[in-house]
Amino acid sequence: MLMPALVTLSGRSVRLEPLSLAVVDDLVTAASEDRSTYAFTRVPNGRDEVVSYVEAAMAEQAEGRTMPFAIRWLNTDRVVGATRLMHLEYWQGPMPWPPGTRGAVGDIPSVADIGYTWLAASAQGTGVNRESKFLMLSHAFETWNVHRITLKADVRNTRSRAAIEALGAHFDGVRRADTRGADNTVRDTAFYSILNSEWPVVRDRLLMRLGLVEAA
Repeated sequence: MLMPALVTLSGRSVRLEPLSLAVVDDLVTAASEDRSTYAFTRVPNGRDEVVSYVEAAMAEQAEGRTMPFAIRWLNTDRVVGATRLMHLEYWQGPMPWPPGTRGAVGDIPSVADIGYTWLAASAQGTGVNRESKFLMLSHAFETWNVHRITLKADVRNTRSRAAIEALGAHFDGVRRADTRGADNTVRDTAFYSILNSEWPVVRDRLLMRLGLVEAA
């Protein structure tokens, strides 16, 4: 079984490192800063939950279904959260049979989601999230050449939805009664996407917002 190679993605103020048990204590500290900011986001609480969270993500990574990262804020050299490229699908080769079964994974995904993103309260609103998304989008579109990236948020999570929309993602609609919410209610989910053909415009817009290029 092939699977995408583990990578470290480095930017100006953020480095995305392969998620591992080595950062458990850092994640425990990050997740405990101000948990009132996680009203619509499921974030592990305490060391036992963080260990389970990391182990589950690593198990999915070993199956070629996800690529999880720890987010290191280079300004402080602290791990301040986590994110992942997930729901990796592989459209190469024969279609799986019967329909609905998992096909064999490969080393190059065809589509992916970006999700399970959370940040310590001190890193929110600092640009860490935007640069993290830029690094993952760049890897997905420019290294893997994926057809689509999907991003989702609880329909009530106006902050996350605004951040996704600021990336330039297209709003695809709301799936009603989609899943169980972080607050244990039935959650409606807002779906967004970026296509491969849209990436050059999105990339240039993000570079400008990150201050990496000047406006024309």
